[in-house]
Amino acid sequence: MAKGQSQQSDAKGVKQPLSRVRVLQAAIALADEMGLKALSMRKLAQRLGVEAMSLYNHIKNKDDLLDGMVEQVVAEIQFPAESGPAAKKDWKQAMRQRAQSAHKVLLRHPWATLVMISRANVGPVMLRYVDATLGCLVEAGFSLATADHIWNAIDSYLYGFTLQQLNFPFDPEDYAAAAGGYLEQLPEQEYPYLHRLTRQVAEKQYTGLHQFETGLDVLLDGLERLDKK
Repeated sequence: MAKGQSQQSDAKGVKQPLSRVRVLQAAIALADEMGLKALSMRKLAQRLGVEAMSLYNHIKNKDDLLDGMVEQVVAEIQFPAESGPAAKKDWKQAMRQRAQSAHKVLLRHPWATLVMISRANVGPVMLRYVDATLGCLVEAGFSLATADHIWNAIDSYLYGFTLQQLNFPFDPEDYAAAAGGYLEQLPEQEYPYLHRLTRQVAEKQYTGLHQFETGLDVLLDGLERLDKK
């Protein structure tokens, strides 16, 4: 084993060499379980059963760690087909599948959305993801500028909805009861429409819970009207 190289044992006790991928996967698992604030080099090293300094053989620093974690998460998303019949025939379906896949992935990794929208992510996986998205839209007939507007509009909705779902202050099964508790603060004379809506939720005539696909379909239908080349 080369100087500075470290090993960890698998479930069978067999020594496995530490690698960048292993470090990133362990970091993702730790962040998934405990949140990003709990992620530190010390805790990550403990999770891997190595000395903290061994991590620096595979990652440069905390920024490199976060960028690598984002790359691993993006790799889980279904990329759209950027060329061929699938892209040209139904770009809306390709974008719908892309958004649905990304939403599911980001729910699996609750820390990832904020990291993705607050950093300049220029790793090769992220670049392929964006390029495939642009390619699908351009091959469908949109200009590059319009394609750029489309995928950014979709991602703004994707990230916003995901963050709202992850931070929703009520359990879905308790939402009707919570709505009933707010009725007194919404006198019908002052807030007629909001009062009626809240009452419908409290009386379980309407759940008040929003589906990701509903807003996505509305957005895609609107984007379809944008001019092509």
